[in-house]
Amino acid sequence: MTEPPSAAAAPATRPLRETGLRSETHSAEPIVRVQKLEKTYHTARGPLTLFRDLDLEVEAGELVAIVGQSGTGKSTLLHILGALDAPSAGAVYCASTNVAELSPRQAAAFRNRVVGYVWQFHYLLPEFTAVENIAMPLLARGMGRTSALERARTWLGEVGLADRAEHRSGELSGGEQQRVSLARALVTEPKILLADEPTGDLDGKTAEAVFGLIQRLHAAHGLTSVIVTHSLEFAGRCGRMLRLREGRLEEAEG
Repeated sequence: MTEPPSAAAAPATRPLRETGLRSETHSAEPIVRVQKLEKTYHTARGPLTLFRDLDLEVEAGELVAIVGQSGTGKSTLLHILGALDAPSAGAVYCASTNVAELSPRQAAAFRNRVVGYVWQFHYLLPEFTAVENIAMPLLARGMGRTSALERARTWLGEVGLADRAEHRSGELSGGEQQRVSLARALVTEPKILLADEPTGDLDGKTAEAVFGLIQRLHAAHGLTSVIVTHSLEFAGRCGRMLRLREGRLEEAEG
């Protein structure tokens, strides 16, 4: 993993400040720093460019929402931040790591230790119980089963499902499944939470409960969170709301 260049060597960040894509109260080094990001896919109809000169800075502790029309690349942006996809050009630093330069093995370690990811669909393994699903990332990093399950049970309590530890995913409601997914994302104590439409498959009341839980855990555990959502109401309750449009991010209002 490589360290970001020094302030003297880094590209200028003035455009970020001018467009409001950086918090007014900021530290010397943001935990997420994206500069001149480009992402192009080569299709049968020719190149498809999602981002061109996209800039973003997120300070430690921020809760940032990203909104925009379908197909603009919101999920792709999260994938790049979480080392699930690679940029075509530009600099992408998360927690002092240049994610664009990670090998597949390094990227896997980065995702296991630095980033927690919540998807629109829970992706729980149906043959395992809730507590076993939550423990999976810990087992993957080599933690002993007893310790992993103990920590997983603690996180089940954090999301209000202590009494569902031995239930399999098919025995849980949609909201409960997403709560387990959230606990699985946070059991490794990541620095950054990335959430891609975490309430998109839920009814209104359940979506409200899950979003409120994300807000509470974000504050209680000192997370830095970036959430993609179609809900302007939820986005407006975040610290900042950014709109992805025509390949760039801009400040948005609820």
